[in-house]
Formats: sequence, structure tokens, C-alpha cells
Amino acid sequence: MRNTIYILACVAFGALLSGCTGESQSDYTVCEGIYALCTTAQCQPIVGQDETVSCDCTVKTGYSLGLEPCKGEADTAKGKQIISRYFPIKSYAICANDRPWANCLDSPCVVNESDPSKTACACPVVKDQGPYVMVTETYDASTCATGLWSSATVIDANKVTDFLKTNDKLKPFDVKVLNPE
Repeated sequence: MRNTIYILACVAFGALLSGCTGESQSDYTVCEGIYALCTTAQCQPIVGQDETVSCDCTVKTGYSLGLEPCKGEADTAKGKQIISRYFPIKSYAICANDRPWANCLDSPCVVNESDPSKTACACPVVKDQGPYVMVTETYDASTCATGLWSSATVIDANKVTDFLKTNDKLKPFDVKVLNPE
């Protein structure tokens, strides 16, 4: 929890791009189990909440990465809860605009009772953090200009990929940047 609060504070104040040093490669945790994958999730506003959105994520099982310790599923008043975690990506576009995006890493997610392959995750909204990634296999003018999506900064995506190169359980793909700056 300490790491998440620190990272969210860094994101909130834009310090990730200006040398926020609390996140190191040793802060990442690779786990095996059930998790929510939000890498390509589209998100919608939550009525009455300006700083959080609901993102449509996919339930997966296997190895994943996060900043928090490994957790399994938990029964809550809202239903079965799992955590959003990261799985390696193959390609992305760099978005360098001031549009908001959702930072879903380690966010709580409630599994859809009628379709247990889907989950809704409550993710904080961020913006003005510098270039961010849009995970996609293709790029055109609308890629970074429409919708509200789960994402991460380019710096954080590169840090995670570098960490995974040293991990024996979850290896990164060779990532293709579709629109290099």
C-alpha cells in the first residue's frame, strides 16, 4: 500500500517525470494467479467521482506484475474482487497530448457475475504526466485523440520492460513503438 500511495502522489504532482525516486525495479512484484488485465481497457466516468473511472478489463490467470504484494481473489459486498496487474505488451503508440487517461495498475476490480471473463476496475484518472502509451497494433491520427483508456507513462512502460528483462518468470516481448518521436 505504501508504494501505491507514493506512486499516486508522484503521479498527482508530476514528479515521475522529474525524478521521483521512490519507485525502483525492486518495487515490482511478479505473481502467479488470477488478475485483471487493463492494458487495452476503455474507461467511463463514474457519476459523482471526478478522480476515478470504471475501466472494462479482462480476467486472466498466470504471471503478472504489480507494485503491490500478490493477492488472490476476495469476496466483497460488491462481488468477487481481484487486482489489476500488468502483462507484457508487444506494441504501442506514444501519445504526447494533454488528454486524461486511467492508471489502473494495482487497482481494485469487481468480476462480472454474469460473465466471469470480464471485470470493472476503479482506476484513478491522471493527465499532464508527459508522453503516455496507447497499447495497440496499429496507429492512425485518432489513436491518441479519442476515448479514455487505461495507460501508463512511456517512462513507466520502459521501466517495467527493463525489470522484466531481469525476471525469470515473466519475460517481456520485443516492444515495437508504432510512432517513435
